[in-house]
Amino acid sequence: MSRRFKDYLFGMCGILLLFSAIFYIAGWKFIPYIYTVSGVGLAVIFLASPYKGDNFRLKRLNIQQAIAALLLPISSYWMFKNRNEWIICLLISAILQLYVIFVREYEEKKEKKNKEEG
Repeated sequence: MSRRFKDYLFGMCGILLLFSAIFYIAGWKFIPYIYTVSGVGLAVIFLASPYKGDNFRLKRLNIQQAIAALLLPISSYWMFKNRNEWIICLLISAILQLYVIFVREYEEKKEKKNKEEG
């Protein structure tokens, strides 16, 4: 997949996931299907972009991102079963993703600076 297509798909799936999580309260029957499709789409995007470098911390962050990605389809399963655990699963996934985003950016800047110096 091209980078531009991945970015577009990521944005679309993220927005659909957000809206379906918000509108679940309305009780519409099709919302869990939208949530599942967008959650699986995000999981595929995250799992299809592995880290290929030598930095141990970035490898660990990639594993955490994979765990967060796998929590999205699990939360959709609980959504179909009308259990409230899907909210907790989504929250854990979101917290992991936020952590990975900020720490990965810091680590990549640090790695780039080390390459320029040495």
